[in-house]
Amino acid sequence: MAVDSEEPEARLARMRAAAVRADSQPRLLELARWLRRRLPGDDRFGDPLSTAGDEPAQVLARGVSALQTGRSSVAHELGLGALQVWQALSEASGRGMGTTEVALLFTDLVGFSSWALEAGDEPAVELLREVGTALEGAIAQHDGVIVKRLGDGLMAVFSTVEGAVEAALDGHDALAPVCVDGYRPRMRTGVHVGRPRRLGGDYLGVDVNIAARVGAAAGPEELLVSMTACEALDGERFSIGRAKRLKAPGAPKELRVSRVERTRTAR
Repeated sequence: MAVDSEEPEARLARMRAAAVRADSQPRLLELARWLRRRLPGDDRFGDPLSTAGDEPAQVLARGVSALQTGRSSVAHELGLGALQVWQALSEASGRGMGTTEVALLFTDLVGFSSWALEAGDEPAVELLREVGTALEGAIAQHDGVIVKRLGDGLMAVFSTVEGAVEAALDGHDALAPVCVDGYRPRMRTGVHVGRPRRLGGDYLGVDVNIAARVGAAAGPEELLVSMTACEALDGERFSIGRAKRLKAPGAPKELRVSRVERTRTAR
């Protein structure tokens, strides 16, 4: 009767090497990637852009990606495939925006950079804190979500155009009493509606770019709204100004915007 004289450590090393070879087999890798392309959701889920949010699937995916050893791995692809499906199902059940139509709000402080250079860091930071508190309250009150901060501005999304417009107008009102070292911030805001693609905690696409252009075209203490978004507004609650073509690099030639305010009866 043959006696297995192989040491346990050697046997374990041999089994580990065999597992690594199987996990890196080109045919199995291609099969795993083929499967991911046919699963629901983003088949590239797992890269830094798609996992930047704080949802459970995104957090776990960042951990799975961090464990990657630098070589292609079947187990890695299958693990991300499972999280890809989880993320897709979460979006489909309403826990994520997915491709649902959303209203996009962009804000920016006019002349802040020039003032901050003279005022210094401490007053500038204090002002941004007060502005942030005022805007966060207005956005949360209308069920908006801040997507990202852009220096002295921000981007937020809402389920309705009216929610975005109300938040912008409330934000303007909330900034009226703010004053730091004699400086009163003047904000410009823009609202557009569309179906941007959500990746991780961010939104990307043409509609996001348009919304940013609309916001950048607004004057101090002005809210500009694309005509596409204006169609969803109640004329009895909001005063919609004369439509004008928005001439800005990257903006569609047919893009029209209007200044929006509350009607006197709605104030």
